[in-house]
Amino acid sequence: MERKQFLKTLGGGAAFALIFPCLHGCSTDDPEITGTIVEEPTGVDFTIDLTSSEAVNLATNGGFILKNLVVVAKNLQGEYVAASQVCSHQAYDQVRFVDQKGGIFYCDVHGSQFEQNGTPLNQVDGNAAKTLKVYNVELSADMLRVFE
Repeated sequence: MERKQFLKTLGGGAAFALIFPCLHGCSTDDPEITGTIVEEPTGVDFTIDLTSSEAVNLATNGGFILKNLVVVAKNLQGEYVAASQVCSHQAYDQVRFVDQKGGIFYCDVHGSQFEQNGTPLNQVDGNAAKTLKVYNVELSADMLRVFE
């Protein structure tokens, strides 16, 4: 059975319900931005040696690294913060820390913005976003622990 014939058998409403999310729901304004839909990390508990090459971006305020689906950042005030790399809007793995509005978590896929405590700053697709998962951080000498 050809696609057109299949869609006719479903009826207009069912065809629209199946096709519309594929055409519109995951679109972006920037065709270069892509991401993967992933599960929110659970059981997060890891350490980062701040003297290691892995942590070089955490040496400056505003820098961040990605580890285990977590964005670990040194905010503009020099404090460490951590949040899920998985956006609460549609679960894309594209949340990053950016130097906007005093330092925020930002998802490139649909433009979701979050305060450092995870509170949404904007609406996406006309809906208020859910709170972004934020993790605890604990600094001990040159070791940074990120945990739930």
